[in-house]
Amino acid sequence: MAKGLNMTCNEKERNALLSFKHGLSDPSNRLSSWSNQKDCCRWLGVRCDSITGRVVGLNLSTPLDSPYMELSGEVSPSLLELESLISLDLSMNYFVHTQIPSFFGSMKGLRYLDLSLSGFMGLIPYQLGNLSNLQHLNLGYNYALQVGNLTWISTLSSLQYLDLSNTDLHKELSWIQVFGALPSLSELHLENCQIDNLASSKGKANFTSLQVLDLSNNNLNQGILSWISNLSRTLVQLNLRSNFLQGEVPEMLSRFQNLQSLVLQGNQLSGELPDSLGKLEHLEVLDLSNNTITGPIPSSLGNLSSLRKLNLAHNQLNGTIPKSFGYLKNLQVLNLASNSLTGGMPETLGILTNLVTLDLSSNLLEGPMNELNFLKLSKLRELRMSSTELFLSVNSSWVPPFQLEYALMSSCGVGPKFPTWLKMQSSLRVLTMSKSGISDMAPIWFWNWTSQLEFLDLSNNEISGDLSDVFLNSSIINLSSNLFKGLLPSVSANVEVLNIANNSISGPISPFFCERMNGNDTNKLAVLDVSNNRLSGDLGQCWMNWQAWIWEMQYLMVLRLRSNKFKGIITQNMCQLSSLIVLDLANNFLSGTIPNCLDNLKAMAGEDDFYANPLKYYYGFDFNYDNYKESLVLVPKGDELEYRDNLILVRMIDLSSNKLFGDIPAEVSKLTALRFLNLSRNYLSGEIPIDMGGMKLLESLDLSLNQIMGEIPQSLSALSFLSFLNLSYNNLSGMIPTSTQLQSFEALSYTGNPELCGPPLTSNCTSGGDFSGVGSVEHADGIFFDTSDFYIAMGVGFAAGFWGICSVILFNRTFRHAYFRVLDHLDDLIYVSIILKIRRLIAKL
Repeated sequence: MAKGLNMTCNEKERNALLSFKHGLSDPSNRLSSWSNQKDCCRWLGVRCDSITGRVVGLNLSTPLDSPYMELSGEVSPSLLELESLISLDLSMNYFVHTQIPSFFGSMKGLRYLDLSLSGFMGLIPYQLGNLSNLQHLNLGYNYALQVGNLTWISTLSSLQYLDLSNTDLHKELSWIQVFGALPSLSELHLENCQIDNLASSKGKANFTSLQVLDLSNNNLNQGILSWISNLSRTLVQLNLRSNFLQGEVPEMLSRFQNLQSLVLQGNQLSGELPDSLGKLEHLEVLDLSNNTITGPIPSSLGNLSSLRKLNLAHNQLNGTIPKSFGYLKNLQVLNLASNSLTGGMPETLGILTNLVTLDLSSNLLEGPMNELNFLKLSKLRELRMSSTELFLSVNSSWVPPFQLEYALMSSCGVGPKFPTWLKMQSSLRVLTMSKSGISDMAPIWFWNWTSQLEFLDLSNNEISGDLSDVFLNSSIINLSSNLFKGLLPSVSANVEVLNIANNSISGPISPFFCERMNGNDTNKLAVLDVSNNRLSGDLGQCWMNWQAWIWEMQYLMVLRLRSNKFKGIITQNMCQLSSLIVLDLANNFLSGTIPNCLDNLKAMAGEDDFYANPLKYYYGFDFNYDNYKESLVLVPKGDELEYRDNLILVRMIDLSSNKLFGDIPAEVSKLTALRFLNLSRNYLSGEIPIDMGGMKLLESLDLSLNQIMGEIPQSLSALSFLSFLNLSYNNLSGMIPTSTQLQSFEALSYTGNPELCGPPLTSNCTSGGDFSGVGSVEHADGIFFDTSDFYIAMGVGFAAGFWGICSVILFNRTFRHAYFRVLDHLDDLIYVSIILKIRRLIAKL
């Protein structure tokens, strides 16, 4: 707005601005003040000269904290009427599929032009080279901008700031010379420009005034020494993050005495760190993470008195943490994670009064961490010590000097007692103490205290307590593999992931899962795992109660109820859970037929957007609980497999070890995204659906120990990803279809089907149907293994195996404890596992 004298804007310029507004789409009515009734110098985003009243600045940027939505539409050439305009900012808008207007090159008075993050695409107009007064040019982070050549930039002799990030420059071999010839250039940003060369082909570049250089996220692959001598000694910030630079961190970096920020993260740097780094007395940021740097950390880094951030994570550093770090009085972030550092945490770190983040995780560090290690860390907000041999050794009455927001203490020593100092942490958002050696009862105050947490992981400890009256409010909750008992806890609508598997929770699943729990609040539950407990109840009746509010379960992606005592039928309502990617109801007492509506499970039918509903959370510095990683107990290859890949990739149905009967519904063949299907150990009959071969992504198929009849469909031979197949002990007949895929499995995959023949079985289909010696199978009420040879071999194998295992159990205490714990968790799998192992032994005899 004009200030000082009450000058009104020029009528010609007011009309030009109105014409410009007319070409724009303004969904939030940001430009409502742009009207004939008001002085245009008082319009939002318009700045006028206080003396002449002419428009000199136009700022229509839409920052992230703006209350307005992005502008879009056409950039009108009426802006040429603003002859006194020196500053134009259209950044962070939505001019998608629009080229940068070439008429900008005729706005000769411009000194500041910012078109970043606005979706412009195509060739950058060479006419911008006419802007001889331009000092600031930001075209960064648009959509696939390109340059015909860079000669137009060489005429911008006044340019001080240039950002072409996300512009394709891979064909510009002379970019160093062009930019280096700009006499006033002090700041150059070329992030993600597909640059793959640094070597100068026509002499050295000057860069005499350059202070900031950002070449991150490119394809630079030379030795780091090949070009660094070209840089100005005035350099203040150097960012070469995420390239392919090789060699050692050069000694000559110490010549850049003005350097305040050095970021070489994510390259292929090797060798040891030079002591000369300690001479960069003005350095505030040093990030050498994600390389392959070896050797000890130089104690000379303790001389960097201005250092605020030191990140050496994800290298191959060894030795101890230098005690000289205690001199880094301004240090706010210390990240030494994922190295091979040894020794303990120096007490000198406890006097870093400005420290906010301390990450020592994933090292070989060991020993106690006592009160002196945290003595003056009053500003500490993030403590990470997971996957080390460090252990907390503090008094039970200790009052920490800090208020943490993130405490990551998994796979290290926190127990055996429950840490009482947590009670004083009123700002904590993330707490992980998985595998932390706690063998204690959760204190009474703890569950109310957790209401402040967004993320809670206490898994794989020996924490006990009754959850019957507990109310859980965190978004992510993992209490699995502990000693909790009682009824299922109550949960709020905020809970998105709940894992209480492998405990001793008992009682009915209702009302927890069968009734609307959260009033009018939308249920966000995406993962529910209560497997391997002692829960009971009629799931059929439970699902019938969903009818009125099934839509609230729209986010549910993982449902694991396996290894409990559930009964009832699987109703049609279950098929309305269209987001399900894992349905695991195995090892219960479910009966009835498999519903014929499985094709409504859209995520398994491949009808969903693959990442439409990812479980992705970001908590603080370098903490990414990405897509909720959980251990899934599958049996895809005949043995127990602990599946730990990103759950978003899994598509699985496991209904094994129940009392289901009837045909396998043909609709299952429409689940084209399914990867694991296990219907074994039921009473299923009928034939294998003829179109099952259309499930192209299927990796594991187990239909064993049922009463399925008929021939194996030829279509199964098209399952090219299939790595496990078990059709054994059914009533299948005819010839096994000939294909590379089906013949690649062992005979055990087909055994126990008396009328089945052809490779890999030894029974010849042309021998007149003589299948003598091939047994038949039913389970529970029927015949089981009537082949005499099998019983003889089973007796010998059982005796040898039984006493071999018993001897180890009797004389090895550690193995004995582990063995019986495994039995507790895997009782549902022992049956199949023993049978299959005995068959393999027979096959080898």
